[in-house]
Formats: sequence, C-alpha cells, structure tokens
Amino acid sequence: MDVEAFVSVHQPQWDRLAQLTRRQRRLTGTEADELVLLYQRVGTHLSALRAGGADPVTVGRLSGLIADARGAVTGVQAPVWRDISRYFLVSFPAALYASRRWWLTIGLLFYVVAAWIAWRIIAHPELLDSVATPAQIQQLVDKDFASYYSENPAQDFALHVWINNATISAAVLAIGVLLVPTMFVLWSNAENLGVVAGVMISHDKAGVFFGLITPHGLLELTAVFVASAAGLRLGWSWIAPGPRTRMQALAQTGRATVGMAIGLAVILLVTGMIEAFVTPSPLPTAVRVGIGVLAEAGFFVYVWTLGRRAWKAGEYGDVEEADREATAPVSA
Repeated sequence: MDVEAFVSVHQPQWDRLAQLTRRQRRLTGTEADELVLLYQRVGTHLSALRAGGADPVTVGRLSGLIADARGAVTGVQAPVWRDISRYFLVSFPAALYASRRWWLTIGLLFYVVAAWIAWRIIAHPELLDSVATPAQIQQLVDKDFASYYSENPAQDFALHVWINNATISAAVLAIGVLLVPTMFVLWSNAENLGVVAGVMISHDKAGVFFGLITPHGLLELTAVFVASAAGLRLGWSWIAPGPRTRMQALAQTGRATVGMAIGLAVILLVTGMIEAFVTPSPLPTAVRVGIGVLAEAGFFVYVWTLGRRAWKAGEYGDVEEADREATAPVSA
C-alpha cells in the first residue's frame, strides 16, 4: 500500500469531515447525512492506514478526527459524575485486577529483599558500622524515627507526604517503559526499609517500628507496587506485544497505565491522611495497626470484587470501546 498516495487521495474527505464536525451552526439534513457517511468512510480509511503501516502521527491525527466526529454524530455527552463513577467502579479496579500478577509479584519480591537485608543487619551487628556512626544510629533509634511522624502539623505533613508519594508513583509510571530505572527505585526503597527495620529491631525497638510503619505503610507500599507494575507492563508490552502490533500494544497498555494515575493519587491521599493523623496519634498501637490492616484489606476487596467483575466483563482499564480508534475490516 502506498500510504502517501492514499493520504493524497482521501485528504479532501478528511478535511470536509473536519469542517462539518467543527461547524458551529446547526447542520442541515443534507449536511448531517454527509457527516455520518464521511464518518463511516474515514473510519475505514483509518483501518486501512493502520493495516498498511502508516506513521503514528498520521494515524493519531485521523483517530482524533474520528473521535471528534463521533461526538458530533451522537450528540450526547455523558454527565461528568457518570464518568467519575465509571472510572472508580469499573475502569480503575479492572486495571488493578488485570495487572494483579505484576504488582503482587513485585510486592512479594520487595518484602523478601527488605526482610533479607533486615535479617543480615540483625544477624551481623558489625554491618551497622557501614550504615552510619554509632551516634547517628542511636539518634535514629531514640528520636528521629518516631519524631518524623509528629514534628510537623498534621495537615502540613499529610500534604507533604501525599505530594512526595504521588511524585514517586508518577515517576515509576513514567520511567517504567525503560524497565531498569523502576527496578532501581524499587531496590533502593526495599534496601532503605530493610536497613531501618534491621536497626530498629536490633535495638529492641520492633514494637516502635511496626507500630509506626504499619498503619500507613501497607497501603502506601501497595500503591507503589501498583504504579511500578503499571510502568513495567508498559515497557514489557513493547518487548512482547503478543498478537497485537507493538504500537497497538503500547497504545492500549499506555492508556490503561495513564488512566491508573488518578486512582493511585486518591489511594495515596488516603495513606497520607493515615500517616499524618493516625500513625502519630495517641491511639493504642493495636488500634493504629488495625486501621492500616483494614485499609489494606479494603483495597484487596475492592480489587477482587469490582475489579474481577469488570475484568470478566471484558474491561481492562482502557478507555471505553466507543471512545477508542474506529476500526473496520480491510482486505489483506
């Protein structure tokens, strides 16, 4: 297929469709019929270009035109609240469930690495000399670890934590396509968690450590695992696209990945509130830990009920079928 010739021949029809789509005044009956006819034809053109290996810019431009024309043809705009509810009840949980093997595996490996590092420090106290000076370690154990959660006003601390965690999650979502940087971020965080755990436990402060890290840490780390998994899936979709073309796999996975950002920001807002208002609170340790466990359990229930149901119905976190690129069968 000669893509340049194809574009040259059909460009006038695309221009006419754009003109009808963007016209401000009410269309006449003839113009409305023409709009519908051109919408169908250009949808076929888009399919032919994709099958013929046209460049992504041309395909993307035509996809945008089709999406605009679809809105003009249907003339229906769903209320914003309906889009929001669908996102949190269908799209987001479906994306979480579809990627469950990725983030569960990442989480398991993360905790194994952190536990191994903590065990090394506990079993070999001499390793503490390579971590920090005795005075610095004592300062961490006696004051710094606990005071971190209460030295600033709760509302300011909650905002700081939310921005920080949202930034980290956005980063691993974005760099996941490169694979290695995300793995480095995960390793660094597991190493830091393991070192602090080893230091605290070896100084008989296990209760302080788990009492302060568990309320917010369970759900917070799970959100990081999900973000990392989404980014890594995006990179892997380019390496192993399956039956799809690489561009199709990257586009589909990319839409689902970007779509997860809003949901993760909400989850991290919840963990930030817990970290600011529950973790340093005077509540009994069992109550604070219980709140963290309930938050984590609620997340898993959300994924395995709404997410599993949506996934079985054919959802996987992508945009709705009606809003995807128009496609039509084409001859080989």
